[in-house]
Amino acid sequence: MSEAYHDHDPNSGHPESHQHIVGPMTYLTIFGALLVGTAVTIGASYLELGAWNAVVALAIAVVKATLVVLFFMHIKYSSRLMKLTVGAGLFTFLVLVGMSMSDYISRAWGQW
Repeated sequence: MSEAYHDHDPNSGHPESHQHIVGPMTYLTIFGALLVGTAVTIGASYLELGAWNAVVALAIAVVKATLVVLFFMHIKYSSRLMKLTVGAGLFTFLVLVGMSMSDYISRAWGQW
């Protein structure tokens, strides 16, 4: 057996695959960032931003969701195929939301 196959995961099916070990400090840092994000979300809910309330809340939610996907779901250390799969799911979601919003905006509200 050659050196390249020495430390592979026997359950992965691919001899060159390596698992990335994430230290507890990384998890604690991300957890702290998520707690700060939650506090910022609560603080932003008390501000009168008019039409920007939803934009700010969604921006904070996107940042928090990105942290969860990258670190807790281990996408940051995954293969390109897994990153492509997550990207395709996000793209599909954005297309569906965009189509729903274009339908909602194009309606003639109150004219029937």
